[in-house]
Amino acid sequence: MIDVSKKTNSLRTAIASARIEMSAETVQVIKDGRVPKGDIFTVAKVAATQAAKNTHSLIPYCHSMPIDYVGVTFTTGENFVDIRTEVKAVWKTGVEMEAITAAAVAALTIYDMLKMIDDTVVIRDVQLIAKTGGKSDFREQLTQAPRAAVLVLSDSVAAGTKQDISGKLIEQRLQSEGIDVIEYCIIADDRETIASKLRSFADDLKVDLVLTTGGTGFSPRDATPEAMGEVIEKEIPGIAEAMRSYGLARTPYAMLSRAMAGQRGNTIIVNLPGSRRGVSESLDALFPALLHAFKMVQGGNHNESENRDHKAK
Repeated sequence: MIDVSKKTNSLRTAIASARIEMSAETVQVIKDGRVPKGDIFTVAKVAATQAAKNTHSLIPYCHSMPIDYVGVTFTTGENFVDIRTEVKAVWKTGVEMEAITAAAVAALTIYDMLKMIDDTVVIRDVQLIAKTGGKSDFREQLTQAPRAAVLVLSDSVAAGTKQDISGKLIEQRLQSEGIDVIEYCIIADDRETIASKLRSFADDLKVDLVLTTGGTGFSPRDATPEAMGEVIEKEIPGIAEAMRSYGLARTPYAMLSRAMAGQRGNTIIVNLPGSRRGVSESLDALFPALLHAFKMVQGGNHNESENRDHKAK
């Protein structure tokens, strides 16, 4: 089974369909309500709903998940019945298999109810029509690579008594997201020095993004949020909230982070924790959604993202 523990929840939707062909006479029997086993559409709808909720029991590598909605509709033609299923869930992985399974089981149920009166019944075209949700829906197509700076805040690393791990982890992740890291810097936990360096990144280098690591805790030398308060022009509380929420679902210590996020000019500055695990989890929470912020800074809007949200409707 694929490990999805690093993924964040998002609204997942999927629409699938199936067609079951039969004689025109059988279609008329359905319309007249003369099927010996009863109303095929009521029974098939219940079967499809059960199938969607139990897909993980049928297909080995499907995850168990909280299904929020299963919709089933039927369209009757001259010699066929079309089945359309829609499944929704707010979770970490997609629901396309649940929608396909629902459509297939609905078709099997109808087949079972009609086989005694029509030996020409055949199931065709079980397929996925559309799906939404997950990181792919929020990955921006940027016209040019954003420019970033990484700032490591640590007395011991700056003194050379300890190796930097978190800053290098940030640098690697930014590069994997298509972001150019043009500056990587290590300084001590000094409030004035931190503020000065952040101003330089924003005002002189004019980078699009600054990610800091360290100085967000309770020790006497932890001063990153205080330095941020002197530098940023707009606070972006949702970014820090997202990181803490993501971390809190994995460790209670995430509540102890005082990290901030904000904007100075066209530069977005985000504080990450100092620990390797805290940095890794924060980056998982940030990307790829953070990439949309660069378009917003340049005067863009949410229209493209909203269109993606509705592509399966």
